[in-house]
Amino acid sequence: MEQVIIIIFYIVTLVYSIIFHEVSHGVVALWLGDKTAKYSGRLSLEPLRHIDPIGSIILPFFMILTTGFAFGWAKPVPYNPYNLKWPKWGAVAVAFAGPITNFILAASAAVVASFINIPIVQKYTIVEYLMTAQWSALVHVVVGSPLLIVYAICAMIIFWNILLGTFNLMPIPPLDGSKLIFTIFNIPQRAQMFLEQWGFFILVFILFTPIAIPFQILLRALWDIFFRLSL
Repeated sequence: MEQVIIIIFYIVTLVYSIIFHEVSHGVVALWLGDKTAKYSGRLSLEPLRHIDPIGSIILPFFMILTTGFAFGWAKPVPYNPYNLKWPKWGAVAVAFAGPITNFILAASAAVVASFINIPIVQKYTIVEYLMTAQWSALVHVVVGSPLLIVYAICAMIIFWNILLGTFNLMPIPPLDGSKLIFTIFNIPQRAQMFLEQWGFFILVFILFTPIAIPFQILLRALWDIFFRLSL
């Protein structure tokens, strides 16, 4: 039963990390003059407004059952770039609001975790079991100790938000980093349409090839920095 509860916390921190990411897009769009997200009711942290049945529920639970790891997505928050005060760079600001929010959440969780008064060796152990999805071992370590449980939740927040923030910086549609590439470089409209149509499949291909190694190095470096901050 305790293992199920830990996994639920793991999934919930993923879902809310995605929701904060998406809502931040709409908030920045509103600041820049576009009210699309506001009128569509998406400037809310209520999960039902954002949950994608496949990406937020089915896929994460299927992955956790089969691989011990999970990933997912929510429904994108809509906005109209033509309503923004600065349509060209405003779209970049809206896109990067998501990753920046994730990094802020990770930093906040790391600071909170650093004030939790438990032995550093236990913190290292929790992080190790979390990163390797050793749920039964993680439960054995934290059960019966509220402080250890709170640290484990903070570690989950760090884990997910660094992953989401870094992942979304990749310059491939539909990820947020593509907005910066399309703005800086004069990419033909036909090429942009092709990338937007096939970006998901290109992304999946890249993630399973050596091309993804720089991304993996950056991700592990950021995890290391933020987890060290949490000690």
